[in-house]
Order: sequence, then structure tokens, then C-alpha cells
Amino acid sequence: MRVLLFLSLLALLAYATATPLDLNPIVDLINNNNVGWKAHVNPRFNQTTIEEAKRLMGALKTPGSRKLPVKHGLIGVESIPSDFDARNAWPNCSSIGEVRDQSSCGSCWAFGATEAATDRLCIQAGLNLHLSAEDLLGCCSMCGNGCDGGYPESAWEWFTSTGCVTGGNYGDFSWCSSYSLPQCDHHVSGKYGPCPSQEYNTPSCPASCDKNTTYNTPYGQDKHKFKSAYAVNSNQNDIMAEIFNHGPVEGAFDVYEDFLAYKTGVYKHVSGGFLGGHAIKILGWGVDSGSPYWLVANSWNTDWGDQGFFKIARGSDECGIEDGVFAGLA
Repeated sequence: MRVLLFLSLLALLAYATATPLDLNPIVDLINNNNVGWKAHVNPRFNQTTIEEAKRLMGALKTPGSRKLPVKHGLIGVESIPSDFDARNAWPNCSSIGEVRDQSSCGSCWAFGATEAATDRLCIQAGLNLHLSAEDLLGCCSMCGNGCDGGYPESAWEWFTSTGCVTGGNYGDFSWCSSYSLPQCDHHVSGKYGPCPSQEYNTPSCPASCDKNTTYNTPYGQDKHKFKSAYAVNSNQNDIMAEIFNHGPVEGAFDVYEDFLAYKTGVYKHVSGGFLGGHAIKILGWGVDSGSPYWLVANSWNTDWGDQGFFKIARGSDECGIEDGVFAGLA
């Protein structure tokens, strides 16, 4: 009898996770009410299941107390502008405006880290390069479980202890170690085709640069290290001061079903179940129709959201966005 009950529970769980996500009622609720943002869902996404959506949520919370020291802002509140976009502040650093694609892998923790670190190497050290998400994802054993999720905090600690080589996006062999997982459509009907229903395995840690790379620096000489790594105090002024002084940061927040359908405006959670933690890059802030926001780059390519970017409410720790911010000095 207990065996039958156990099997029944397993069957119910399998059904729940395999049930397609129907976001249409959520989209209608958002778009028919003045909630401050607009949603959109493609018919193709109705075939995505809860399980598939959760796979992309790879930002894990560090167990116990934080490993990294907490840093406070270095300038006063009166010195922080009302709006700021790192793309305009450092126009020579083209990486700041880039939107990458994590593919069907819970590697957002590695993408948010390498994206912000790439920007900071340009801003702080004058190095206009492209750090490899592949190298961090496959090599950092202390960071977690690769495509099954990792700790953003540990990624920054890895930058100080081991460093990261350069690497292009999928198919770009102009750097040392390119990302080996192909782009795909994340909850949209885009140009790449749907993400596979099964998550990719974590890529192996590269021991050398790609065989067909045009990059001349050997793998062992290409590691770029950071001098320090830290968590940023969760006060919005400290986060703004950190970005204003040193460049974009990595952040992590809780994702709910309605976020997947984000299109424009300042996101606030309205409806839908919890899916998991997601890491991203925060590159600025501002005010939209009276609503303070953070300007954020996602890693679901430019077909998702507002050309790959989104705005999320600032100053109220919306979905925990201000309670998990990490960075470092190059």
C-alpha cells in the first residue's frame, strides 16, 4: 500500500512539472491593469513546462553566512545622479551593452559574473576583452553544480584565486575558450529555435584554448584575476555608488512565472508561482513614470524582453534584487 502511495505521489509530481505553463491569464491580468509594466507571451512558449522554466534559474543562495566581505558605498547620497546608464558612462567598453545567451543550462550565475567582470576589466584596467563563461562554468568546482546552478558569490571569489580566460559567445572563436552551448529562444518566438526540453550537460573544464581559435595567447597565460571580491551592501544607495564608481555588478533575484512574459516597463511581481533564483547584470538605474528602477541585462539573448534588457523596481528589494549583489576590483 505504501509503495502504491509513493508511486502515486511521484506520478502527481511528474504531471505537475510536465504541465505546460499557461501564462495567458497572467498576461491578461497584467496588461488589463495598470501595474507599471507590459507582458507578452508567444504561442510557442505555451509548450514550455514548469520543469523546463526552472532549469534556467541557476542562482543558488550560499549556505550559511556569506563568504565575502560586505562593502558600503564610497560617495554620499547627494553625489548619486537620478539616472545612470553604464553604457553611456563608459562608451569605449562595448561589452557593457552586450546581451549574452546561457542556452538551455542553469548557468546564469556564471554569465552574470563574467559579464560584469568583463565590463570592470575594461573600465578599471583598460582591457577591452571578453571573459569566458565556458571557463568559469566548467572549471569552478567551488561554485556549485555547473548547469544545475551555482553561487554568484563563489564566482567572484574564483576570480581572485584562479582567474578566468577570455572566450567568445557560441561560434565566436576570436578569443580563447568560446561558449559551447548554442543560442535558443527563451520563452519567445525568436530567430534561433526553441530551447531543447532537456538541459545540456555542464561543459568540461577547458585545458587549452579552442583548436580553431584565432587568439594567440595560450590558455595558461590568459587567466585574468581580480584583486578583490565582495558583496555590496543591500542599501540602494550603496549599490548605485558601487556601479557609479566601478561599473556594473552581478545581482540575483527570485523569479516568478510572470517575469518570463516581461516585455517593457518596470517589473514588479504580480502573479504566478516561484520558479527559482536567477543571476543577471545590473548596469544602471533611473525613474520611469514615477517608478524607480534598476536597469538590467538578462542572458536570454536579445529576442527576450526589451531587446534582452529589463527594468525592475528599485529601493524596495523587489524579489530580493538588492539582497544579492556581488562585484570586485580588477
